[in-house]
This record gives sequence, C-alpha cells and structure tokens, in this order.
Amino acid sequence: MGNPITIKDIAKALNISVSTVSRALKNHPDISSETKDAVNALAAKLRYKPNAVALSLKNSRTNTIGVIIPEVVHYFFSSVISGIEDVAYESGYNVMVCQSNEKYSREIINAQALESNRVEGVLISLSKETKDISHLQNLEENGIPIVFFDRAPEERAVDKVIINDRKAAYNATVHLIETGCTRIAHLSTLHSIGIGIERLEGYKDALADHGLPFREEYVVQADNFELAGNATRNLMHLPTPPDAIFAVNDMTAVGAMKTLQRMSIAVPQDVAIIGFSSSLFSDITTPTLSSVDQHGYEMGVEAARLLLSRIDHPANGNFRTHYIDTHLVFRESTKRKV
Repeated sequence: MGNPITIKDIAKALNISVSTVSRALKNHPDISSETKDAVNALAAKLRYKPNAVALSLKNSRTNTIGVIIPEVVHYFFSSVISGIEDVAYESGYNVMVCQSNEKYSREIINAQALESNRVEGVLISLSKETKDISHLQNLEENGIPIVFFDRAPEERAVDKVIINDRKAAYNATVHLIETGCTRIAHLSTLHSIGIGIERLEGYKDALADHGLPFREEYVVQADNFELAGNATRNLMHLPTPPDAIFAVNDMTAVGAMKTLQRMSIAVPQDVAIIGFSSSLFSDITTPTLSSVDQHGYEMGVEAARLLLSRIDHPANGNFRTHYIDTHLVFRESTKRKV
C-alpha cells in the first residue's frame, strides 16, 4: 500500500498553494467556486482522507490562548494583558504571552510557536513592520481563531477590538486649541500603520475645523522617548516654533517634556503637551501629563471575550469590530480652557 494522499499532493497536482487547498476543502469564502470544484474533484478522485491523528490532535482541548504584543514595556499593552488574563482565567484558560519587539520576523516566530503549542485562539496587536499577515492566515486555516486589538489589518475583514483613533486625536488637538494654542506640532508614529494614519488625520481635521493651517514641518515621526528629544529640539529651532505638542503616546510626550525643560522652556506656559494612553507615569511627571485614556484593561477584556466566543462559535465571515471609548484626562501639562 502506498503513502496516503495529502493536501500537498493535491496542491502540487493543481499547481496551487497548500493553504489554498486547505481553504477550498473547508469551503472558505475567499476561494473561488472554480478552485473549490477542482480541489474537491481531485480529492475525490485520489480518495483523499484527512489525517485522523492530526485531526485528533487538532480537536483536543488545551485550554490555552496566545497573545502577541509589540512591546511589553508599554503600560498600555501591560494593561491589555491584565484584562485578557482576568477573563481567560475566569473561563478556565491559560495565557501564553509573546513579544514581537515591533519586528515582523519575530511576529512570525511567535505565531509558529503558539501554533506548535496548540493554542486554541490568538489575540494580536500587529508590529510596526507587519504588512503581510499570511503567517496569521495559516493559523486560521488550521482552525485557530484570531482577534486583533489596537493595531489591526486594514485590507481585510477580521475580528478586532480597537478605539476610534481619529476621533481621539481630534479631541486631544481640539483641547489644545481651546486653551489658546495655535501652533500645534504632532509627534507621530509611522504613517504606514493604521493608528499612525488615523491619529494624524484626526489632528489635521481639528486644525481645519478651527481655521488653523496645517504645517508639514510641525509633523515629525518620533514615537519613543529618544526620538522625541531630537524632534522637539528641531521643532523649537524653527523660525516659528510650536506652542503645543500632541504626542502619539505618553513616552513620546515625556521625552518632549524633558527636552523642553532642559531648554528652559516652561510647560505648559510656553509649550503645552498632551500624550496618548494615560499611563501610570502620567501622574508622576512634573508637571503631570494630560493624555488620552485608551482604557487598555477594558480593551483586553473585550478582546478576550470575543476570542473565547470565536473558539466556541467560529466567525464564518461574520466578523465584528468592537470600539472602546476613550476620554481625555486633563492634567498640568496643558493650560486651562480660555
């Protein structure tokens, strides 16, 4: 008796990928009817049967979910993990946490490791470098549901738990305008990722709605403490320096604040600053830092609940987007409203 037919044999015969064969056999909506018909016809002709041992492993329960985050050092992501763990443990699940370190290659390794450990579902916030999510589609094709949080792919329908970044950035910028600031800079993250695009657009919307010009020289990609220092020094040496800074996250805001203080520029009297995420150290900086509260814990709770629901009830094309509300926390780094 020869070796049993596998999906690799079918893929080779039809000159298509293994993942396409797998999805065709599962009647995935992304696969054309012609391809499904060809795959199923050849599978019947070759008397293909799924590997019983592999199926038994796949169908056994591990009661473990995986989490992939960009960086564990960020207060926001640690808050999300706390929310995830509380829901998971209450439901009898263990949690495996991996860190991509903002690297696409590490994210692939993380996904493979979680699959090898037979997790039942994955929660992920994409790295800055990630543009191709085929490594995550492989998980889905093997019956592992995925829920994205904070950073999700723009180009396809997925389950995700996010905030309205554009609205949150708009509100932060409007606050600065309402306190009398008219020359507002934005320290941004990469404009190639969703949150970078949305927060920049929210900032621009607020300027336009209040009759203020958008100045390209006021927008600088600087999304960590070190980059914020260089960016802030350059901004303050412009012929017309800004009188306020909206930073894409709190660490960037603190980097800007410390740089201004070293330059003997008073915050908020000379330059007001607002951050994003309302982390723990927002209350211990001098002055304390105004910020957008993303409610990371609540995001983790909702993401975990959605994933556990998907483990028992697959999406089957009916994907959900859940928005977490944000609010501004006014502290000492911004002026009072005029």
